[in-house]
Amino acid sequence: MKLFKDLYAYRELLKNNVKKDVRGKYKGSFLGVLWTFMNPLLMTLVYAIVFPHLMKSATYEHYTTFLIIGILAWNWFGQCISQGTYSVLGNGGIIKKVYFPREILPISVVTSGLINYLITLVIIAIFLICSGIGFNICMVWLPLIIVTQYFLTLGIIFITSALNVYARDLEYFVSFFTQMLFYATPILYSIEIFGESKIASIIRLNPMTAIINSYRDVLYWGNIPHVKSLLVVLGFSLLLCYIGLLIFRKLSKGFAEEV
Repeated sequence: MKLFKDLYAYRELLKNNVKKDVRGKYKGSFLGVLWTFMNPLLMTLVYAIVFPHLMKSATYEHYTTFLIIGILAWNWFGQCISQGTYSVLGNGGIIKKVYFPREILPISVVTSGLINYLITLVIIAIFLICSGIGFNICMVWLPLIIVTQYFLTLGIIFITSALNVYARDLEYFVSFFTQMLFYATPILYSIEIFGESKIASIIRLNPMTAIINSYRDVLYWGNIPHVKSLLVVLGFSLLLCYIGLLIFRKLSKGFAEEV
């Protein structure tokens, strides 16, 4: 409850931080916010050309739409992990001068990432229409999937941003691990290509697997997501978020001296 009270008391600071992250990301660039659309489109174009030649069995009809759904969700996750891990150190000057709930820093990163993701849903809508897949009633599950990813990402960032203050090499390990996790998540392929092998079992342990599959269930396949798997990941994400918050608060006592 204290967190909610603090967030409400400092809601203007949170709002300004989110605005700064959203607007400042491409400040000074010629295309500005259009890069929110251009980056995933260019990435999708590269994978759509290269990947089918590497793994022909991994492709589907409307493969570009299949790709864009996974890539956009991953971009939100991957970029937030990278930015969020550095969020405390990157605001060291403010932390030393002004008191405010330190939790605002990782929360603003994930929230601005959420806003960017919601904007890029326009891209998915365009691909769904142009591919002939269209919209379906199962999309009502989309908010639950988004909430699950939000808390999973926030839980991770609470931990990594706090630890990075005391072990500054951590952000490089996190960056490398996130890149490796990209290929261990069914973004470029479907987990079905591995059948019931050990590789498939390992990939299913990755919580982002259930999230990406859920996005594709409701957007690409027009099916209800695997509710049990999604709820398990949601429960894990909420628990991780709570544990992460405890770790963050304990370590935040020394932030002003260490940043």
